[in-house]
Amino acid sequence: MRKLLRYCAIFYFTVTFSMSCVRMDTIVQKIFIAQIAHLDGVSDLTILKTDHFAGKCQFFFEQPIHHQDLSKGVFKQRVFVAHRGFNLPTVFVTEGYDASFAQDPAYTEELARLFNTNIVVVEHRYFEESTPSLQNWEYLTAENSAYDLHNIYTSLSTIYPAKWISTGISKGGQTSMFYKMFFPDDMDISVAYVAPLTRDIEDERCQIFLRDLVGTPEQRKIVENFQLEILKRRNQLMPMFAAHCNEENYRFRTSLDEIYDFCVLEYLFAHWQWGLPIEEVPSSTESDEDLFNYFKSFDLISFFDIYDPGKPSSVQFAKELGFYGYDIEPFTDYLTISNAKGFLNRLILPEDANISFDITLHNKILDYLTKEDPRIIFIYGQYDPWSAVAVDVSINMENKKNMIVAYVPKGSHDADIKRLPPETQNRVISTIKKWLDE
Repeated sequence: MRKLLRYCAIFYFTVTFSMSCVRMDTIVQKIFIAQIAHLDGVSDLTILKTDHFAGKCQFFFEQPIHHQDLSKGVFKQRVFVAHRGFNLPTVFVTEGYDASFAQDPAYTEELARLFNTNIVVVEHRYFEESTPSLQNWEYLTAENSAYDLHNIYTSLSTIYPAKWISTGISKGGQTSMFYKMFFPDDMDISVAYVAPLTRDIEDERCQIFLRDLVGTPEQRKIVENFQLEILKRRNQLMPMFAAHCNEENYRFRTSLDEIYDFCVLEYLFAHWQWGLPIEEVPSSTESDEDLFNYFKSFDLISFFDIYDPGKPSSVQFAKELGFYGYDIEPFTDYLTISNAKGFLNRLILPEDANISFDITLHNKILDYLTKEDPRIIFIYGQYDPWSAVAVDVSINMENKKNMIVAYVPKGSHDADIKRLPPETQNRVISTIKKWLDE
């Protein structure tokens, strides 16, 4: 009887405590939502489900299309906030593309897990639901993006007064880096994952890296032989290629033969960028079907589709962010193209985009990182082709007390803190913790 009473008491306490937690979470969410909704510029707020936070929402924030000329009108930018506590630090995800991933209830982020923070995710202007009604490419600039982030930070920091960490991956890492340059006092810390510092529309350092530096000579030869095999079997594989393009409703600005060539060239970059297992690369003994199925599985073709939703990023690459080119020398006997120069403008950019590369932004960020010592941590993968244009390739890091550049050995474009060697990982985590505690 005594044992039964004890179990009843435990059950009552557990149920009461659980109901109390539910009520507490509901109260916290109501307060959090009310605080966000009260901010100027916020509209269309939606409560979202979350597995990891006390509350989560999506809203739209009104922004000038051109921050230097308010007469150009406004647009609405999509923002996500995942709430843990008003007095906790906030991770500011400076996305370089669309931010639909943040809708997932399971979404969280490495820094938020490590340091128990809130998360704010900002969709980049001109992507998905953050696209102005008049898509004038002139105003799609790193500077306007930095002002977008500054306005959102200025608003949200009134309810999240603790320290802020900006972060982004790849183009998002670039966005975070440029934001730090334009508004050095906004963020207490920045962590840029695999962020390129590219100096041309077809930066030759990426080609040199892929030709001579990535992996081992034997591994590079395996990848090259696969590319050659795809080209040698053009007649057998082209019907499959054409059928796949029709099935996916792809449309191109040039012939299928040229797109085939460019997909073969693109595979080299994709292989090392995503760290594809070298032992899975098909050999020349594989069947046509197996060879093609492997080749198409990486979705290289969609990059050249005129309806690819990533077009705004290509505009930015061609205008001021820079990109990579292709080395056609090993394949000239089998290609239908005579050269690959200018492929972004010829094949990928929107036809209404009249763009030439301007190195001003590159020179400005290079000057800033060379002369200043901001609290930025850069993380790269050793085998990622974007590491050919990493920050420490471009500037002298010897006298930097704050800036850190860390590499994941043999790592790819998914490099992050947890993949760093233990000693480097501990240094990065302890440095961020020290900065948050100051």
